[in-house]
Amino acid sequence: MDTSKTKLNELGEMVRKAESDYISGTTTISKYVEFSQYENIEKIDAYLNSKHTSGDTDSLDREKPFFNIVTAAVNIWYRATDIDRKNIQIKADKLSNYVPAFIASIHLKEWMRKSGFGMFLNEWGRALARYGSSVIKFVEKDGELKATVIPWNRLITDTVDFENNPKIETLWYTPAQLRKNKAYDPEMVKQLLETREARTNTDGQNIDQKSDYIKVYEVHGELPLSYLTEDEKDSEKYVQQMHVLSFMAKKEGEGYDDYCLYKGKEAKDPYMITHLIKEDGRAQGIGAVEHLFEAQWMVNHSQKAIKDRLDLASRLIFQTSDGNFIGQNVLTAIETGDILIHSPGQELTQLNNDADIAGLQSFAQQWQVLAQDITSTPDALRGDNAPAGTAWRQVEALRQESHSLFELMTENKGLHIEEMLQQFVIPYIKKQMDTAEELAATLDSQALQQFDSIYISSEAVRRDNEQLKRTILSGEIAENLDPAQVQGDIKKELGTLGTQRFIKPSDIDGKTWKEVLKDLEWEVEVDVTNEQTDTQAVITTLTTVLQTIATNPMILQDPNMRMLFNTILEKTGAISPIQLSQVAPQPQPVTQQPATGGGSTAESSQPNMQMNASL
Repeated sequence: MDTSKTKLNELGEMVRKAESDYISGTTTISKYVEFSQYENIEKIDAYLNSKHTSGDTDSLDREKPFFNIVTAAVNIWYRATDIDRKNIQIKADKLSNYVPAFIASIHLKEWMRKSGFGMFLNEWGRALARYGSSVIKFVEKDGELKATVIPWNRLITDTVDFENNPKIETLWYTPAQLRKNKAYDPEMVKQLLETREARTNTDGQNIDQKSDYIKVYEVHGELPLSYLTEDEKDSEKYVQQMHVLSFMAKKEGEGYDDYCLYKGKEAKDPYMITHLIKEDGRAQGIGAVEHLFEAQWMVNHSQKAIKDRLDLASRLIFQTSDGNFIGQNVLTAIETGDILIHSPGQELTQLNNDADIAGLQSFAQQWQVLAQDITSTPDALRGDNAPAGTAWRQVEALRQESHSLFELMTENKGLHIEEMLQQFVIPYIKKQMDTAEELAATLDSQALQQFDSIYISSEAVRRDNEQLKRTILSGEIAENLDPAQVQGDIKKELGTLGTQRFIKPSDIDGKTWKEVLKDLEWEVEVDVTNEQTDTQAVITTLTTVLQTIATNPMILQDPNMRMLFNTILEKTGAISPIQLSQVAPQPQPVTQQPATGGGSTAESSQPNMQMNASL
């Protein structure tokens, strides 16, 4: 018996069973709760695209409206939990690591820029708002690490325990793509291309009519080592591995023809599941759409009833006891211009079919209000005006209360980002550090201040030493340069660069980045800022503080006033008192008074460019 074919068929059967169980199986969360992740995701996708799961028409072939209330909630969740690249910083674990941590942060920002991490964060946030959870994948290709969000409809996973079970990703490739992939077995690719079929989704429905696409399953997980070695003795040993396979039903008889395009060990599982709020008993969380399943159905039901009544009210319906009209469609007769004839003495009266829809509108409104309560998306967050007579403080309190849930979700996103960086990104950056490549970084005002305080001082010392060396070698008397003058020249040079700085290892006494940062313990902390901060309120507060200090500058000499001042700044979240303390004071120009009996001269002292290098 061919052991390789047996193991391949065994793996293929595992994939086919996993796909079948995923589509048709359910899990029991509690006595009254059955959950199908597949059906749940399909329903979410239907509602996001304003489609009914029961069809677009009713039993009488009347169109059913879809009054979409889920998209607005998704958009609010998306905006309220946003995290940007600028919020991600690497902080030192001790004072001696301050400079290396600052440089490591620049390396991280450089990777985020090159890898398109900002776009990834946006796509990730959108998926989280829609589904409550999102699966991400880190893949290193051609020496570059890329993070991608994997659509739920491409995944086959365990619906209870995501982390400890194999993950199967379904992909569709053209023949050209399969042939171009040098990692795939060319002989297997050749055999597989002899069979073609149209692309289908996980439910077997055709995506389009193209028949030149091949369905491929990418399997990752801790599987028996025998799948790699094809040795039955290794069946009890489990290692992390990856397989790429495809299969087709046999043209004659039962069973499948399996094709293994690639197999091999991998260092770690490339997939990671993230949640806004983790749910017990299920792998997928609950997003804005799922929270509104019932409300969306009831709103649609109400709008359908309103539409049916309005349609009925738009028709002219008559009634009579005249037997001549038995079996006749009076409405059609009127529309086609026929003359109505009835017996003498028989009345022909219009039926009162006015549409009273106020009750239905009120019923639908109740469900829409409930939808806002469930998803914490009141009118204030939607940009709608509050009802007349509503106090501003009440609206503001409601907005802040709604944001408390989003702050928790944003914190969870920040923790997931820390996990991403620790597991995937930082190990990758460390591998790429055996180089002296110059880095270009665009810094904010605080980072610019930190960099310049480090660089200006060390660069001034270096230039002074270079000048002394040249003077001594030329046989002249060596004199130190004026520190203020040198630092002033350096600062002017840096000023021409704006907010951009160029850094190489030689700037901080090293040969390569790997040597500079070899002793750094990378402690990642995500600075999760509140994107919904009331900027106008912050500016008003800071302006009031500035006016108070300008009126009485000595007020900050009082320790109690200083403490209150720092507290106000910290509460605004716009600036930290520590940032202010890092700014070196600039001496004011000094005008020399003319000496008695002598000429007068006025000189402005050179600004002191010596900045705090102990940072």
